[in-house]
Amino acid sequence: MSGLHMESIAIGIAWCLAWGEGREPQFDPSVLQEMRRALNSGEEVPPQVREIVDRVRELLAIPDNISREEFPETITDLQNKYPNLWNQPGKIGLVYGGVTKVKQYVFEDAKLPDIRGASALLDRINLVDLPAFFEKRPESNRYNIHFAKVRKWLDENFSGESKLSEAVIHEPKLSEALIHEMIVYSTGGNILAFCPAFFVNELTDAIEKRYSYETLTANSCAVGDTFKLLEIRFGLLRDQIEETFWLEKYRPEYKNSVVEAYFGKLDKESNQPVDSSHIEEAFINRKSFNELTTKLAVMFNQRRSGNDFEGNDVEKRPSRRYPPMLETHPYLQRDQSDRRSAITRATDNPENPNQKGLPGNPWFSEVSARKRKAGDRAKNGIIKKTHWYTEWHPAVIEGWVEKFEDFLKKPPEKLNKYWGDNNPEDVEIAQSLTQLGSVSNGFVAYIYADGNNMGGYIQKITTPQKYQEFSEDVDNATRYAVFQALAEHLHPRQLKGNNKSESTLPDGAWIHPFEIITIGGDDIILIVPADRALAIAKTIGEQFEQILLRQVQIPNVEIKGDYQTQPSEKPIDLSKCHRYLSQNAGTTNCQLSTSIGVLIADYKTPIYYAKKLYEQLLKSAKKRAKDLKKHGYCGGTVDFLVMKSVTAISSSIEDFRKEALTKDSPQKLKLYAAPYTLHEIGGLIESVKALKQADFPKSQLYQIRSFLEQGKNTTILNYRYFRTRLKDGNSEILKKEFEEAWCKPKDPENNGNLAPWMSVIEENKRTVYETIWREIVDIYDFIELEDSQLSSEISVEAEVES
Repeated sequence: MSGLHMESIAIGIAWCLAWGEGREPQFDPSVLQEMRRALNSGEEVPPQVREIVDRVRELLAIPDNISREEFPETITDLQNKYPNLWNQPGKIGLVYGGVTKVKQYVFEDAKLPDIRGASALLDRINLVDLPAFFEKRPESNRYNIHFAKVRKWLDENFSGESKLSEAVIHEPKLSEALIHEMIVYSTGGNILAFCPAFFVNELTDAIEKRYSYETLTANSCAVGDTFKLLEIRFGLLRDQIEETFWLEKYRPEYKNSVVEAYFGKLDKESNQPVDSSHIEEAFINRKSFNELTTKLAVMFNQRRSGNDFEGNDVEKRPSRRYPPMLETHPYLQRDQSDRRSAITRATDNPENPNQKGLPGNPWFSEVSARKRKAGDRAKNGIIKKTHWYTEWHPAVIEGWVEKFEDFLKKPPEKLNKYWGDNNPEDVEIAQSLTQLGSVSNGFVAYIYADGNNMGGYIQKITTPQKYQEFSEDVDNATRYAVFQALAEHLHPRQLKGNNKSESTLPDGAWIHPFEIITIGGDDIILIVPADRALAIAKTIGEQFEQILLRQVQIPNVEIKGDYQTQPSEKPIDLSKCHRYLSQNAGTTNCQLSTSIGVLIADYKTPIYYAKKLYEQLLKSAKKRAKDLKKHGYCGGTVDFLVMKSVTAISSSIEDFRKEALTKDSPQKLKLYAAPYTLHEIGGLIESVKALKQADFPKSQLYQIRSFLEQGKNTTILNYRYFRTRLKDGNSEILKKEFEEAWCKPKDPENNGNLAPWMSVIEENKRTVYETIWREIVDIYDFIELEDSQLSSEISVEAEVES
């Protein structure tokens, strides 16, 4: 039995048990390494650790989705059924940590290279540095030198040496106790990993210290605890196991408010009585590995908030309630963010004409200098040497553009479609928002996406292996959904009228017309051309679901989890989910989806202001997804806003829509229709194309929009008048692509015409009329009839309303 191949996470658990609970391993290190090698290759393990390996295999033999019949009814049944697992001596450490207040650090500066550098630096720590603690080598060979530096830093700071009188005692280093099989996941800015029990505090301190060492000011937090082997599968158990709150105690108490707060309410929307199967399912889902991660999440929030606490069997750790503070002075020069005293200025070196500064000769603090160096890297990720700041110089920081270009090398059809006639070596990274705006006629779009139903899905994950698979699947689906969307809808664009005071690129240079701020876990923040924003957002949402359902194959990527929804007893009423040709909408059958906020704005819009708006749009889209879930829809949603002047909205978007775009007399009229489903966003794009194809006069677009506030009937009358004056054939195009697609009455027997209105019945049975016309006018200038030729400027007439 001990000669069979074992899964990666299980090898990490076996290593932790074999190491023991002290700093010194209970077996010779050569025995541990031989056990690790044998388990990876499926060979016989050393006899000293055979019993430990058998216990881990017994743990693995417990089904992931254990049935109610097999689940121990009482705590005594648990002891009797798995005596070896409960009596296995020793505990295993589990650590959770990562960066906090990410947006505060990333968007602290307004310049694009600083934002890019801050994001790339955090990504590198999470994806390269922390896994390097566990001797996990990065996928890219660019990081080989950096990997060695991280290992050296870890050994120097957590060497295990202690002084007793004059003698120096050499004990095992932290790095010697960690192996890459212990990592459950290290994506999305967080890491979850096992470790030998003794090193829990040392590892959590190393995680926090690494972030502070590299970034100086980025907030990070890490916590850990130790658990018995049986707890990995059946959740938290008391040391006196008979005192554990188990199923026989949960049954009569499941309605208790305290119990409900911990285990969740059972079917609160149903009028039917809760049967025993619901009770047992709720308890079984909670009592699993998920309960351990929940405990760590609570500890994480406590420590992040500045609370100090001491575990039962671990030493008290240094407090993190005092964040880094850099001294300033009213008479000292500050950096560009005006937060810290500057230490350097990026000017030309008078002693060496070949050493150039930066356009505008900006001042930098040490924090902002690191961000700029990380963001102003060469295209291959190599950090440029600078004479104006030499105290910090990592070898390489790989950015998202490099990863995108690596993606383009895999499928040739995408390579040809994106690059066109351009040589990839000649296409540069945009150096500022001004450049991104200049290739999109002055407007850019911010796309902010987040996953739906992630928490609900995670709550049903019962084992570390499933956690690992879920993390990898979501990370791959998110990343490649973005790459697929960018490759499908964009191509390099040429700079014209380049501002030399902000750029070192020559006029006429070709650049990537997008910026990936971050792709972490299920979070996405992009800056893309305004004329492709909605199409990109729609494709990201669709590709995310299709990749998880294996409907789209990504080279060298395997989706391991099952994300298919279970067949519903009640058929889904698509007419309640989609307002655009609901009969043509496909049913979404993926348990996970994305909600997306899209802000189209002038490139001069301050990033901090844009951030507030696209976060509100995402919140609105997620609310729409939650409401539609009641009707069986589990797909993606999109909310967007076109802002052609910086001061267009002084309050929140929700307040603006309620106060300025909603009329309550005599009927309730909503002069907007956002948010949309992915199917509806596609329909909105097609409707705009139909208007352009029909040569619908632009002045009349604005005129009909002005009629919206005059009431439903007046708007309908004016709309029909203008439609009859269109050119021959174009009236029918508009009728088919707009009226019949969007504005049909809900009653199939009603042959009336509501255009440009749509009727929606709210929960209180009141009929509300809403229209997409205002949003059609907003995006009219940002939708093309056909894709422009590759490698040429997009010609979009972005006319600003007076």
